[in-house]
Amino acid sequence: MENNTVANIFNAPELKKRLLFLLGALAVFRIAAAIPIPGINTDVLRQMFAAHENGILGFMNIFSGGALGKFSILALGIMPYINASIIISLVRGAHIFPALDRMHKEGEAGRRKENQITRIFTLFLAALQGSMMTFAITKVEGAGGVAAVVDPSFFFFVTTVLTLCAGTMFVMWLGEQITEKGVGNGISLIIFAGIVDRLPSAIMEVISRVKAGEMDFFMALVIFAAAAIITGLVVWLETAQRQIPVHYAKRQIGNKMYGGQTSYLPLKIDQSGVIAVIFASSVISLPLTIASFNREAAWAQRLMEFMNHNSVWYMGLFSALIIFFCYFYNSMTFNPSDLADNMKKSGGFIPGVRPGEPTKNHIEWVMNRLTFCGAIAVCLISILPDFFRAEFNVDFYFGGTALLIVVGVALDTVSQIQAHLLARNYEPLLKGSKKIKGRWFNVGQ
Repeated sequence: MENNTVANIFNAPELKKRLLFLLGALAVFRIAAAIPIPGINTDVLRQMFAAHENGILGFMNIFSGGALGKFSILALGIMPYINASIIISLVRGAHIFPALDRMHKEGEAGRRKENQITRIFTLFLAALQGSMMTFAITKVEGAGGVAAVVDPSFFFFVTTVLTLCAGTMFVMWLGEQITEKGVGNGISLIIFAGIVDRLPSAIMEVISRVKAGEMDFFMALVIFAAAAIITGLVVWLETAQRQIPVHYAKRQIGNKMYGGQTSYLPLKIDQSGVIAVIFASSVISLPLTIASFNREAAWAQRLMEFMNHNSVWYMGLFSALIIFFCYFYNSMTFNPSDLADNMKKSGGFIPGVRPGEPTKNHIEWVMNRLTFCGAIAVCLISILPDFFRAEFNVDFYFGGTALLIVVGVALDTVSQIQAHLLARNYEPLLKGSKKIKGRWFNVGQ
């Protein structure tokens, strides 16, 4: 299967159908992201984003797949949905509303209700962010005092806010459809598509600057080498594991002896994957995006100066958010107590650790230290290009955050494709077999 993965994909009708749906959905997203809102002077926006390409505006534009730079119908993107999911998870984790806790424990039906609440809250956040962004863009002026909005009337304000809200809900719905009918996580793949769309133009920009003599050839090699090294580090980080040995005691059931084997409990160093980076980017982008569209205001100037994309304060806050969301995600998805109980029920134990509460404490101890190491590594990869850009004036067009998301999502998608192929290879074995007295026998076709 490893040597003919592409051929196997085309030989699997269900997987091919899912991949075609994924490509079609991403194409629809990219087309919609290129449609500007009526009444916007795109030349003024282009000038503003070109002047701040390496700042927070450029970062947010890359993260939105260029939709923010065009102020398109998808300018808000998926960020309101991510922010809503974060807030709902924090509220549930803090046990503020007991009804939300009970809803989460009701299984699939409870999760559907929670998702519906998240969607409604997403609409509220989209309306709030859309209102602030629309008001801010009416104050933007380009060279010669040309306004970014042709006619900043009340009708323009209302229609623009409604359009931005509709765009966010559409992207949210499209992400859910990709998750259900495609391959991979839909929300992550939408962010992935927006970032990848920028990479070819970034490569061509480096090449064109070298040809024009604006950049030294050696510096261009350093940039590409740094991008390759960061990519390799991300691949290692996303696949690295700490394996805890687990022994199973021998048990006699009837005339048969079970157990007596050794297996491993795999714990990923970066358990949260790209989720922590996406959450941190979403949280830090909201106030900075609003401030960047209202640069004349005193509060916006202070905030932009304090949180410059290349400043130490920005790097420190961004790193703190990444570390927080790494621990937060693990606390929501990883339960050492249940793991220790299941291990005890199946007769498993960690050598040198007593079953039950000591096993739970040991797993928790290991996981906390792995999470810390993984979070620090993610922080370093995320802020390294910004540090070089700020300290050595090196034009890194390949941000560490973008590469983390691109590589992480790509690895996750490839693993899901391989899981589909593996399930397809096992399917004929089960179809051509028959269970007799608890054992499987091949009965042919």
